[in-house]
Amino acid sequence: MVRQLNGVTKAAALILLLFLLVPMTGWSKEAIPVAEDPEVEKRMLTLTENLRCLVCQNETIADSRADFSNDIRREIREQIKANKTDPEIIQFLVDRYGDFVLYNPPMKATTILLWFGPAALLLFGLISLIMYLRRRRVQIEEVSLSQAELEKAEALLNEDKKGKNV
Repeated sequence: MVRQLNGVTKAAALILLLFLLVPMTGWSKEAIPVAEDPEVEKRMLTLTENLRCLVCQNETIADSRADFSNDIRREIREQIKANKTDPEIIQFLVDRYGDFVLYNPPMKATTILLWFGPAALLLFGLISLIMYLRRRRVQIEEVSLSQAELEKAEALLNEDKKGKNV
């Protein structure tokens, strides 16, 4: 088929082919390096399943495809290769990014509000509601009607019923 095309058509086909290939190179990304050691990869995945991606909402570093998570996974691989223990690696990440990187932050003075804040807020709300209801009960006085007022009210109700029947 190529032999049947003349020179101008060949050049146009070649240019068209180049135009079609150029955008594809722009879309390609650098391949994520695969771990050389499966044990390192397995340990890295175990660690990253309990770490929060700081870029993505509610995703672990293991699940996230953000560049930040790729960098953290690479950093963890390097630390595993440097024979650091899991607590040392986690402490390194906490020192660098704070307790927010952990899905289960430790109980410290800085995280007490995080652990007990919702319960304290609920307790405060319940106490406020109970106090409000007690004060309201005191403010509402039961009105007792005299016999004459009861008879007058009954007469008004009966009068109203008779008016509807007519």
